Amino acid sequence: MSPVNESLFEFPCDFPIKVMGKAHPDFADTVASVVRQFDASFDATRVETRPSSGGNYVGLTVTVRAISREQLDDIYRALTGHPMVKVVL
Repeated sequence: MSPVNESLFEFPCDFPIKVMGKAHPDFADTVASVVRQFDASFDATRVETRPSSGGNYVGLTVTVRAISREQLDDIYRALTGHPMVKVVL
């Protein structure tokens, strides 16, 4: 019996990650530097930014070049563990 591949993705692939946190002038740069630890080719100029209606929070969509499930898990762990980040989807 062959092993079952549980991944729904074919790697490498571009993978969008949504990151939300309190509005702060350094939020996007901070998230970009966390992501860059795991994806050296990450292009911070492609980050999409959406402020909340009240302006207190900001949502970012960062697209990484995912090479493995483990890499994505590491990025998610690093982002969710960062004090500026409230939610990662």
